[in-house]
Amino acid sequence: MTTATKNGPSAGNRATPIVNQKAHEIQAFGHVVAMPLALSEKVRKQSVDNLNQLLADTMTIRDMYKKHHWQVSGPTFYQLHLLFDKHYGEQSEIVDTIAERIQTLGGLSVAMAHDVAETTTIPRPPKGREEAPVQISRLLQAHEIILQLCHAIAKQADEAGDDGTNDAVVSQVIRPNELQAWFLAEHLVNMPLAVADAGG
Repeated sequence: MTTATKNGPSAGNRATPIVNQKAHEIQAFGHVVAMPLALSEKVRKQSVDNLNQLLADTMTIRDMYKKHHWQVSGPTFYQLHLLFDKHYGEQSEIVDTIAERIQTLGGLSVAMAHDVAETTTIPRPPKGREEAPVQISRLLQAHEIILQLCHAIAKQADEAGDDGTNDAVVSQVIRPNELQAWFLAEHLVNMPLAVADAGG
């Protein structure tokens, strides 16, 4: 019979998993650790706080896209089913970009669903299925909320000299969100399907 040591199983039983481990957090949420980035703690903390709000909102719109992907119905089901899933994948990439920037700055990214739900500013959709135009309208509202926040973050980061955050927000968050909003908005134009409106 082997005995456990202070650091885990004895040498004769090292393949045994060490489970149920617990310890204190090594970094508290909201605290920024020192990083050699030529940016002050104040600037990094401001960007981390801003980016965590953006991250929560982006995780929310990402999940709204998946909800609508599953629940969409009607004559445009196939097109919207594919479009919503494509945008979900792109938003997932944006989530990683924002989270990695937060960590780079020495902060901690919001991560769990309950924390995201408490933080996001995007209105919560119902659990049930809605008509496609309503789904699209909700997504467009969410995009606009995110874009308004992005413009404020980019401006603040620029003024503070945080060029990395400014660049990430402008090139990797604003531009794809604008493009996605365009793709969605075109689905709400009331155009005839079979016979052109020749009035004039």
